[in-house]
Amino acid sequence: MFMYSLPLFFEHIHFFSVADFGMFVVGLLVILIINANYSEKTEYQQSLNNYLFASWSGNIALMWVAVPFFILLNIALFAADTMAKTGIFTVSIWDDIHLIFFLPVIWWTVSIWRCSTNTNYLIFGAFSRFLTISVFLEYALKMLIRIDYPRIFFECEELFLDYGNCF
Repeated sequence: MFMYSLPLFFEHIHFFSVADFGMFVVGLLVILIINANYSEKTEYQQSLNNYLFASWSGNIALMWVAVPFFILLNIALFAADTMAKTGIFTVSIWDDIHLIFFLPVIWWTVSIWRCSTNTNYLIFGAFSRFLTISVFLEYALKMLIRIDYPRIFFECEELFLDYGNCF
């Protein structure tokens, strides 16, 4: 996450500096830690029979929701960005891939928010909520790069069929 978009944001767009971004991240983490909830129950349903519904309803431990999906999402986003950067994917295929990933991100966000109380430490719940907000910030940066600055990310010289999307 932020492998290609954040360096482009700081190098070419100059909307705010690295120090401003750091203060924003720390402030967001502090707000999420202050608002973290603690659950009284210590036993969580560990059954993976109906994993999707159990995580959606908040009946599963936070670790089983946050870690697998976050790893898979980052691998998929990195692969899509790498292929778009090298010219294998066109601009419209890159848009379609991110649109396809958006619905599972919504599911994951709701699941994280509901399961964030199912942990022994408040900091893990706050950090997992921070990661979900970071995914939406990543999507916002990619949208900004796609709409306003496509020539700095995509290989527009090699995209003959999709060259109109680079303007």
